[in-house]
Amino acid sequence: MNYKKEVALSLLKNEAVRLRPEEPFKWASGWNSPIYCDNRLTLSFPESRNLIRDGLVDLIRTHYPQCECIAGVATAGIPQAAIIADNMNLPMIYVRPKPKDHGMQNLIEGKITQGQKIVVIEDLISTGGSSLKAVEALQDGGFEVLGMIGIFTYGFQLAADNFSKAGITLHTLCNYDELIKEAQLNGYVKQDQLETLSEWRKSPETWKK
Repeated sequence: MNYKKEVALSLLKNEAVRLRPEEPFKWASGWNSPIYCDNRLTLSFPESRNLIRDGLVDLIRTHYPQCECIAGVATAGIPQAAIIADNMNLPMIYVRPKPKDHGMQNLIEGKITQGQKIVVIEDLISTGGSSLKAVEALQDGGFEVLGMIGIFTYGFQLAADNFSKAGITLHTLCNYDELIKEAQLNGYVKQDQLETLSEWRKSPETWKK
């Protein structure tokens, strides 16, 4: 199956991805953006949820067959990790953005097994900053991180540089280029909007500042 195409179409159909070049979104980072991605919405659509599950499982079996445990990045990576771990009959853990402020004050939730080979699940990759913090926490906890898989990446050069510097491989089901191609072919964007979408991807941090 061509997961890039099918996932792109699913994200567009279910409005997990919205394209709004004339009325940009503002991200938490302060960046203006003509695109907004919320992969949590796919959980509400069984067909989309199952497509993404099958695709992520395929990525793990193809690239990380020695995987012994699945780790989700809070919060959006947690349900995906649970679905995958259940499908593959593997242990699952997840990583908080910061330690819990009471009880055991855990940063990693689940059984920590030193040296266990783990694949990290993320729903969306932008700059890779928060995702790689989770990887660092897992490595500090004694796990062997094989790599990361995700649903969608914007494909920023900054993210590629960050993953390269961290020595972590990343594989995703879909990416910005594929999504825009399918959006154009299926009438989600007009021809005159493509230049705006291309300009943003080249310099997202300064676009429309």
